[in-house]
Amino acid sequence: MNKRDIEHMMRGLISRGTAVADQPMSNYTSFKVGGPADLLIVPGDAEELSEIVGACKREGIEFYIMGNGTNLIVSDKGIRGVVIKICENFCAYSIEQNTVTAEAGMLLSRLSNIALQNGLAGMEFASGIPGTLGGAVSMNAGAYGGEMKDIIVETEYMDREGNFGSIKGEAHSFGYRTSAIQEMGCIVIRSVIRLREGDKACIKACMDDFTKRRRDKQPLEMPSAGSIFKRPEGYFAGRLIEDCGLKGYSIGGAQVSPKHCGFIVNTGNAKASDIICLIEHIKSQVGLRFGVNLQTEVKILGEQ
Repeated sequence: MNKRDIEHMMRGLISRGTAVADQPMSNYTSFKVGGPADLLIVPGDAEELSEIVGACKREGIEFYIMGNGTNLIVSDKGIRGVVIKICENFCAYSIEQNTVTAEAGMLLSRLSNIALQNGLAGMEFASGIPGTLGGAVSMNAGAYGGEMKDIIVETEYMDREGNFGSIKGEAHSFGYRTSAIQEMGCIVIRSVIRLREGDKACIKACMDDFTKRRRDKQPLEMPSAGSIFKRPEGYFAGRLIEDCGLKGYSIGGAQVSPKHCGFIVNTGNAKASDIICLIEHIKSQVGLRFGVNLQTEVKILGEQ
């Protein structure tokens, strides 16, 4: 099936969402890099998503799921197949006592503020994580001593054939930057979050403190994808990179941030290939000097 046939078929399935051909992924990723996707689809709801995923499975069409593009590097050649963006149309939520049920496209920053407005504590750590709930649950995102595993009690998901399922509690199998959802390659639809009653002023003070720490220590003013590497056991990736003398080191427009060596930033004209080459150089240097095998936290997609 050629690109035109794929586009025609997918547009026939969509009544509530949108589909756009040959979209530069640099417009949809926080790194601001990436070539075109054959077809970018924003489903209108979970039922439409199921139809799209099911059609891709039946026709043997490659598809990729993305949220807000904050943990993603897309190659300069782009993505062959279908990119399904779950964000804008998956933002409904409800609150019952100390429990929040929210859809996967909800930004963590917005969800944290909703918890604050309702006097619910426990999400403060997530207030500055620049991604969606779905991505955060899948990878068990965390910061400042908190992780999604601490607050998620149930998740509805979709498998790679478009079928719905759910898991509760320990069945999430949360680990460091992983979960059962991620291991199964499934798609988060919505999650149930259990918080606790708290004082609004205290919750806000905690969120403000985390925000200040981020602004002081992280290069938030430049395009990046947050922490590039997972934390190696017994070490801090940023410290290892700095101790290799790589602070400020550049390849093309990609640079190890002089502010925080755990970040790679786009100085303005980076290509995806610059970032990927810099990642490999860092891994090589850290491996040679310290014998530590750094693993990326970001996803790298697309035609190489």
